[in-house]
Amino acid sequence: MLLRMLRNDLMRKKGITAALFIFVLLAALLVSSGSRMIIELTSSIQYLFFESKTPHFVQMHAGELDQAKVNTWAKGNTMVKQHQIVEMVNIDGADMYLGAESEKNTVMDIDLVTQNQQFDYLLNLNSEIIQVRDGEIAVPVYYLQQNKLNIGDQVRINNGAFERSYTIVDFVRDAQMNPSVVHSKRFIVSPAELQQLKQGVGEMEYLIEFRLHDPSKTSEFTQAYQNAGLPNAGPVVTYGLFQLLNAMTDGIIAAVIILVSLVLILIAMLCIRFTMLAAIEEDYREISVMKAIGIAEKEIKRLYLAKYVFMAGVACILGYTASLGLNQLFISNIMLYMGKAPTALLHFVVPLLAVGLIFAMVVLFCRAVLRRFRSISAVEALRTGSLGDTQMARNRLRLSYNRWSSVPVFLGIKDVMQRVKMFRLLLFVFIISSFMMIVPLNFLSTLQASSFISYMGVGQSDIRIDLRHTDDVEQRYAHLLNQIKNDADVQKYSPLVTSQFKIRNAEGSYDNLSVESGDFSIFPLSYLSGNAPANHQEIALSDANSSELKLNTGDQLTLRVSGKDRVMTVSGIYQDVTNGGKTAKALLPYNPDRVLWYVVSVNLKDREVMDAKIAAYEKEFSPARVTDLRGYLNQTLGGTIQQLKLVTTLALTIGVFISILITSLFLQMMVAKDNHDIAVMRSLGFALSKIKLKYMVMSLTILIIGVAAGTVLSNTLGPKLVSGIMSSFGASKIVFVINPVQAYVLCPLLLAGTITVTAWISIQSIRETSISKMIVE
Repeated sequence: MLLRMLRNDLMRKKGITAALFIFVLLAALLVSSGSRMIIELTSSIQYLFFESKTPHFVQMHAGELDQAKVNTWAKGNTMVKQHQIVEMVNIDGADMYLGAESEKNTVMDIDLVTQNQQFDYLLNLNSEIIQVRDGEIAVPVYYLQQNKLNIGDQVRINNGAFERSYTIVDFVRDAQMNPSVVHSKRFIVSPAELQQLKQGVGEMEYLIEFRLHDPSKTSEFTQAYQNAGLPNAGPVVTYGLFQLLNAMTDGIIAAVIILVSLVLILIAMLCIRFTMLAAIEEDYREISVMKAIGIAEKEIKRLYLAKYVFMAGVACILGYTASLGLNQLFISNIMLYMGKAPTALLHFVVPLLAVGLIFAMVVLFCRAVLRRFRSISAVEALRTGSLGDTQMARNRLRLSYNRWSSVPVFLGIKDVMQRVKMFRLLLFVFIISSFMMIVPLNFLSTLQASSFISYMGVGQSDIRIDLRHTDDVEQRYAHLLNQIKNDADVQKYSPLVTSQFKIRNAEGSYDNLSVESGDFSIFPLSYLSGNAPANHQEIALSDANSSELKLNTGDQLTLRVSGKDRVMTVSGIYQDVTNGGKTAKALLPYNPDRVLWYVVSVNLKDREVMDAKIAAYEKEFSPARVTDLRGYLNQTLGGTIQQLKLVTTLALTIGVFISILITSLFLQMMVAKDNHDIAVMRSLGFALSKIKLKYMVMSLTILIIGVAAGTVLSNTLGPKLVSGIMSSFGASKIVFVINPVQAYVLCPLLLAGTITVTAWISIQSIRETSISKMIVE
């Protein structure tokens, strides 16, 4: 009997059942895909790090290096398991050709290395250790994706005095320098080729790398290294930071996908509540009869629960199955950059558990709704034939007072106000759909906006000129400043030098702190709290450094300046998502012995000459790296932007699809419920077109309120959600840069257009029928 009733109910309410089924299926599909993406990301990073034997501590160093001193200290340190010094030849992007054009506009530092022999292996796309011969080169996967390269393509290096061509034989997965937010990329050549390059082109840089017996002692080891007076003209990077940087792009996307799936299941449960209550009201007499003849309440509940258990079970199974095929779309970027870890049982169990959680949520919610049975009185129901709480709410709008609109419009608005509880579901769906569509769109606009540079710890300017360490870098820097100062096309400029200082920690010893020195009022940043340093006793910290050092605005720290301790006051906290974001800014003279890099930011009087000016600067200040702001952002965040475009398209599609389904479902149920009211209106002389207009007005009224509320929610709660996701990467407070045409015109118009068409189609069930028959029924 149960199966027969289930079949009959499904056939009788095909539209409602199909809509609910699709919601649960989509929620299961997305939560399965999102959880699988997180598992793939985690396992792929672990697999890449295991296969490459990623170092636990890396000290980058530019300039002369006393290798014997490092080797002696490493052999005497009991924490060290292995160590090595990696030689890198850093060349100017203008001297490298990955096609017809040089990489003169690249923001990446191009380093040529040989394959390491002990650890920190550079792997190919099959996760194998790359070996190259003379005349061959292996190129980072970043350039495979950006430049669309293929095996067999030629790479040419030419600085005028030295020219050499190489054949691409492999693409490099580099656990240290994979992500685009890391502005260094390693190319592999043979040892003989590297010797020629050392003599013919570029400058030498070094990676001083260590693997420890106990990786948990990385902080202790870092302090020991810094206190030993060893080479440290460059930043320190640790194993944990490598993991964080590799997880950044795909981790954000996975979080957004799971968030969308949770929103979907919330909508699905509200829809289920609506349809279950409607079904209970429709079957109220039948339920009362069953109670009256002695059928137990739990047996009656089983009849209603069976449908939703069956529907949720089938939808979850199909959603999980579909996710197995859809996963490739979401994890393609992970597979390219990190490779596929061996498939384990966990890859299937975790998504299955996530889908099981969706199923359990639906069933438990249904059981909660069915508690309504406890309030059903058999005698009262047989007497009245309806639920006691279905009356319309009273309001003071009277047709006789209407002077401002036509009768159908007035009745439509009045009906919405009278039946607020009934319209809550539709209103909620429109709010969530707007939110789900606008938030990813606003986040994408924010990432693509030139002002996003402020989240990278960089002031907004037209042109950025970077100088890396060379033997004559001080002379080149002085020449650069002199030329910029006397350039008639320059409106203003700001020279900034990043060098290392010693900061006293809680134990009384000293750690390294990268501090940018200069005038920060020329191209100001936005600060989370406080402001830029105004004197030599103040320092601004990045959000990541503020969290690590447990310092806030107004707190003090001790910095060693020119051999003496100086107490500095934290003037402000800013955001920085690049390279872990651990930086600081102060009005101190830079430390000439510990310079990491030089940057000059420039604004032009006329932006029309920007391209010509960039080309002129590249030629005059070679091997400086000259980039425009948009190019800097695109190269740094290009991968994240592309992934977010995919998610934004998905969110827009799902938002519109949800609105269409729910509007159709809702209006069809309402028309059926209002059958007698419609008959009365027809008997009073209302034309069918006027009655349909009333229902259109009801739908559009809810839509306008929902879109308005969704837009407000997107601009208040949306940034907080995004900030929560981005906080672990150094940006804890994202302020949306909104494209008003997209957010306030195109999205609402897209929703309004689809809802209007859907509503019009849905109310076509209002047809000419026998009025007397409808009233009698």
